[in-house]
Amino acid sequence: MRGLKGKVGIVAGGGRGIGAATARRLAAEGAHVVIGDLQGDWAGEVAESIRSGGGSAIGMMLDGTSADSQAAIVAAAVETFGGLDIYHSNLAGGTGGDIDILNCPVEVLDTSFAINTKSHFLASQAALPRMLERGGGAMIYTSSGAASGGAAWQVAYPMTKNAIHALARHVASKFGKQGVRANVICPGVVLTEAVKQHLTDEYVERALGAVPHTRLGQPDDIAAAVTFLASDDGAWVNGQVWHVNGGAQMRD
Repeated sequence: MRGLKGKVGIVAGGGRGIGAATARRLAAEGAHVVIGDLQGDWAGEVAESIRSGGGSAIGMMLDGTSADSQAAIVAAAVETFGGLDIYHSNLAGGTGGDIDILNCPVEVLDTSFAINTKSHFLASQAALPRMLERGGGAMIYTSSGAASGGAAWQVAYPMTKNAIHALARHVASKFGKQGVRANVICPGVVLTEAVKQHLTDEYVERALGAVPHTRLGQPDDIAAAVTFLASDDGAWVNGQVWHVNGGAQMRD
């Protein structure tokens, strides 16, 4: 894709799954990549695999719910590669105990908010000043189809993922004239390592039956969409929520 060679990108939550696939795709397109993950050794392994293939990457521990940790990964990008052009904020989790509104403990909501909303807020606060110094950049947030799916069995995760959409629209509106684009990807069922570990074969088969497609998603499918939004090919896309789900939800 156009315009990625030599750019500097951070992938938060890049140690496995969608984040790792995105880091590899950005590096394949010629970008320098900083990979952050709560599991710092995972981030290091992905970075090493990129370097062994001729790409440019470093990996480090990132606690996305910590302002200091978010500041540190942005500083690492600037110190190592000279600036920051792309931030893929890909953190998600906190679904344990997340059930219907009458039975979901408030502690579960607090955890979900920290991981699925606060982390993206802090990423934006850390990254945007550096992007503005470069004359613009791309903030790309991972949300979820759960944000609009209307699940009866889960309340906190969809609520806190929806907040990302408002954040992206704010960033796009506030900083678009200064060259910053902010967009959201909502994946459908993507067969990451975590999904394969936690979902039963019956669930996967049922999910495939509900999708008007020949297969469920792969991490590379989401990585391709993120990379497009980061590239010059996506220069006219700003403030949008893209559902990348094989047709599981068909939305305007």
